[in-house]
Amino acid sequence: MIIVDRAISARLQTGRPIVVGMYGIGFMGRGMLINVERYTKVLHIAAICNRNIERAISAFAAAGIDRDDIQVVTTASEMSRALDLGKRVVTDDPSLIARSAQIEVVLETTGHVEYGAKVTLECIANGKDIVSLNVELDATVGQLLRVKAEQANVIFSGADGDQPGVTMNLVRHIEAMGLRPLVCGNIKGLQDRYRNPTTQESFARQWNQTPSMVASFADGTKMTAEQAIVANAVGLKVSQRGMVGREHNGHVDDLVDFYDIDQLRELGGIVDYVVGTRPSPGVYVLAEAQDENQTFFLNLGKLGKGPLYSFYTAWHLTTLEFGISIARVALCRDVVIGTTKAPSVDVIAAAKRSLKKGEIIDGIGGYMTYGVGENYDISRQQNLLPMGLAENCRLKRDIAIDEALTYDDVEPPAGSVVHALRHEQDLLFPVAPRPTVSPAASKANEQNPGLAFQTFV
Repeated sequence: MIIVDRAISARLQTGRPIVVGMYGIGFMGRGMLINVERYTKVLHIAAICNRNIERAISAFAAAGIDRDDIQVVTTASEMSRALDLGKRVVTDDPSLIARSAQIEVVLETTGHVEYGAKVTLECIANGKDIVSLNVELDATVGQLLRVKAEQANVIFSGADGDQPGVTMNLVRHIEAMGLRPLVCGNIKGLQDRYRNPTTQESFARQWNQTPSMVASFADGTKMTAEQAIVANAVGLKVSQRGMVGREHNGHVDDLVDFYDIDQLRELGGIVDYVVGTRPSPGVYVLAEAQDENQTFFLNLGKLGKGPLYSFYTAWHLTTLEFGISIARVALCRDVVIGTTKAPSVDVIAAAKRSLKKGEIIDGIGGYMTYGVGENYDISRQQNLLPMGLAENCRLKRDIAIDEALTYDDVEPPAGSVVHALRHEQDLLFPVAPRPTVSPAASKANEQNPGLAFQTFV
């Protein structure tokens, strides 16, 4: 923020705001649009692509745009003329934003993996920077998309204001001081893998959100995707399938005593989460000093005697901060979060209820599956099905509740872009063959195929 605010001021002095196109105008997108239009004059949200045209028009109107200044367009020429006239445009054709020479950067807010993959690829092909709120897509094929973006000399980045971006801000600050992050954590108020759109309908209605999106928060899928993005950006692992996931009704500073530092060092650091810890809903990073000089001054600074030291950000303000990410990417060429390194953590699909052969799996935040964190090499070695690929797959056998799904268990949907991308990503980042398992260990695994993590209701 210390740098980007100066860059914003300099751009404002030119009289040329950053021209932005948006994909999706749900709860988060609408809130960001209103805040940007009122207070972030360096950004000009010029175009929205949304399946529901009226919802996009309503969002522009809520942001204070006169209806006469909003134009629905269906062709590239219509869009170009409207933008030249200073109109705000609305369309249901995603290619119009990707191909528009007048749009400098795009914000992808849909949360839908297949759609997000298609529009991201088209934006990259047309030289557009992308700021993505689609953590579900990022956790599935984000490393490959960044490779493709880098090859095209554009940026594909996560966002500040969302927990992965906020965590990465903290990690960068800690690393700049010479400390070593060993735990990157997410603070949650609820974790119940069996929540679904029906259980979350009332809460969703109260906050004008969709029940499936709220269910993906409550069942842990969204949080797991966020932590996978952090792990893949920093090079961290999970210490067990599903992460540790303690419940702790205390302060985040207490967590320095809850981890085995030798295990953390051996793994190279982990991602994790806690439930009920204060301050919520923030993020935390536990780091270690690398010499006696750092240890002395951390103690002088009232952070204790180590070996772990607690750093945290007490909030993530989503829609109020997303505009900062767009400015960072457009003006500073700064990737908020994400690298082109090999993935280290995957999000795999597990059964939310008993599933039957022939059923077609519903979407993220639905009734059938939830996402679980697993180390990427193990996911690959065990042929586990990524959560981002589960939607619209047909089951080839019955699956027990809490059982992790494999590629062998499903028939993928025909023509899926994201399935093809994941195959390409797996070829780009090969993993070592699965180690030989002793007969005794193999028998134990067969008897206990469930998931090793705690549930909090």
